[in-house]
Amino acid sequence: MELIERYPEAIQKKILSQFRGLIRICGTEFDKSGLALVRKSFEFLLLHSTETTAYHGIHLVEYSTGLARMAVKELGLDAIGVSASLLIHGVEQQGIPLEELKSEVGERTATVVEELLKISGLDTSAKKGQAENMRNLVLTLASDFRVILLKIAERLYLMRQLEILDENEQIALSCESRFIYSPLAHRLGLYNIMLEMEDLSMSVLEKEAYLSIAEKLEASTQRRNKFIRDFIEPLQKDLEKEKFRVEIKGRPKAISSIWRKMCKQKVEFEEVYDKFAIRIIIDTPLKKEKADCWRVYSIITDHYQPNPERLRDWISVPKSNGYESLHTTVVIPGGDWVEVQIRTARMNEIAEKGLAAHWKYKGIKGQAGIDQWIERVRETLENSEMDASNLMEDLKLSQFSKEIFVFTPNGDLKKFPENATVLDFAFDIHSEVGASCAGARVNGKNVPIRYILKNGDKVEILRSKNQKPKMDWLNVVVTSKAKGKIKLALKEAKLKEAEHGKEILKRRFRNWKIEFDDNSVRRVIQRFKYRDAIDLYFDVATEKVDLLEIKELLSSNEKAVENKPEKIEGKAVERLVSAASAESGDFLVIDEKLANIDYKLAPCCNPILGDSIFGFVTISSGISIHRMNCPNAHQMLSRYGYRVVKARWNNTDRSAFFPVTLRITGMDDLGIVSNISDVISKDLQVNMRSISIDSNDGMFDGSITLFVKDTKHLEALTRKLKKVKGVMNIKRLEH
Repeated sequence: MELIERYPEAIQKKILSQFRGLIRICGTEFDKSGLALVRKSFEFLLLHSTETTAYHGIHLVEYSTGLARMAVKELGLDAIGVSASLLIHGVEQQGIPLEELKSEVGERTATVVEELLKISGLDTSAKKGQAENMRNLVLTLASDFRVILLKIAERLYLMRQLEILDENEQIALSCESRFIYSPLAHRLGLYNIMLEMEDLSMSVLEKEAYLSIAEKLEASTQRRNKFIRDFIEPLQKDLEKEKFRVEIKGRPKAISSIWRKMCKQKVEFEEVYDKFAIRIIIDTPLKKEKADCWRVYSIITDHYQPNPERLRDWISVPKSNGYESLHTTVVIPGGDWVEVQIRTARMNEIAEKGLAAHWKYKGIKGQAGIDQWIERVRETLENSEMDASNLMEDLKLSQFSKEIFVFTPNGDLKKFPENATVLDFAFDIHSEVGASCAGARVNGKNVPIRYILKNGDKVEILRSKNQKPKMDWLNVVVTSKAKGKIKLALKEAKLKEAEHGKEILKRRFRNWKIEFDDNSVRRVIQRFKYRDAIDLYFDVATEKVDLLEIKELLSSNEKAVENKPEKIEGKAVERLVSAASAESGDFLVIDEKLANIDYKLAPCCNPILGDSIFGFVTISSGISIHRMNCPNAHQMLSRYGYRVVKARWNNTDRSAFFPVTLRITGMDDLGIVSNISDVISKDLQVNMRSISIDSNDGMFDGSITLFVKDTKHLEALTRKLKKVKGVMNIKRLEH
């Protein structure tokens, strides 16, 4: 460790602290050869770093060692994965040749580092689209699982350092985490990581809601802890009588999970009934796991009334990502509901460390499910006709969806997402079976292709030679595999029809004595606004275009249409961005100087002077100005980052007034509306556009739209309104 001595003392302390923690954890997980590889990798990193080498403002060695420590402690990665996590950023920054790396730490570590470098170069907000980058990212699963696990670990580690990043970087990272890494972590069984990533993303993208829920959870900590102690006490005694070695934990649900329930059920925080869960972890031999979990369930239901509809048995049939647990929801005296999760120590480690834990428990039930999922993803991605956006949507939608289990006529068990149909089942068997599917016999009864499968259904597909895939089938299926196969079949059918249409058009051209060449076809495409020749030929074959109109066009002396589209999205975007940059350098400055550039304030978030803003280049209506915390901001920045323009207000322009809508709630005192109106119109002399107040059970809830100069003006108005007797809460609405 002589190499550390060349660093300043403050950095030495941090590096040594991180390294000792790493070695302490690795010492309990790896054998001598694995521990030696970690030490060797750390020394290699020290050798190729300097005292000024930094990554995101943190010393490179400190950052890499912290990442490696997280990789082994929280994901359970092996020595090769830890070695790669130590070296990836050093190799990336210092340009160390992979051959040198291979000779020093071995070929397997070098291969993982090389794969990580490939996907680190992907820009998930580039013009070519986030979905295609997603495809490339997941394709690395085909070579080494460590790559995707390390990429997820790296993203969470960086998300934990959000405070060192500027606002735009925080938003971009949070968007990518929510739409890419969080769904992937969920599908690989990394629940703790998925939930933490969701919470961190929410703290940036929905900051106000996040802080509100966090504050309410903190305020109820003491009461919640007492509640959990009282709940556990009778269970603990009975479990000890049955000689169970058990650990019982009580924990609040993730903030993002509570927020999703509030949005989905359209309720307030206080109305979410299961804001925390009890987890019972038993230490029992593998052969007795299932029986012991059900014994624990029996003890719980002796004390508390269960809700049969909320029982989830993922022990008998694990989830496709390997998750095993028994969930039940019980009601306690007083009417409150509590979710209880019952699992063994092995199941708990797999639930927390996901795919990585399966290396430790190789061969245990559940591994096959992960292997099947990975194989299905790989097959789907390697299909060159696959629409990558389908995969991304499938990952996002499946993040919080349930699974159903159905049987083939031979008794084979198949897993599908909730709301899967007969058509999904057919395409899962084979493309030809899906394409010719005319219905099914489910549990002995004939059903249509739109029939939604239920748990335990026995399905036999009925086929017809006359059946062909149709466009509306895309609305029937829910799996990306089925959607990809239907699109491919429709494309092939369209090409056949287009060939027939081309022959028809050629014969007509001969009859009209008009030469069938590229120039003539191009004139027709431009005149009728077709995307390409295939669309034209298809409409000719299906008689959707009047051939006499084509004859008139080509027979007349009309000048050829210019050989370029009316609108080209890419060029339109570049023109607007260039124009904005020419006026204001790196930023679009919102003032009268941009008279030649069409811009407007976005109605989805109603920005006002003083708000942090950005510009978004639209295709047909210039540049729209949005608040940084606009509800649509993370969608635009993550999917269309190339169309975003930096923007700021011109502080010298104070003549404009901006509309703002406030939601006001409080006690319905006599004259409350009059008092509020007086403060707005008389005391502060602010113009109102509208006011609406509803009263119910002694409380009022209203919205007021008024005009303010800037955020300071709005803050002063809010402070004044809060002093009105009866007003309890004032919130600015997004739209």
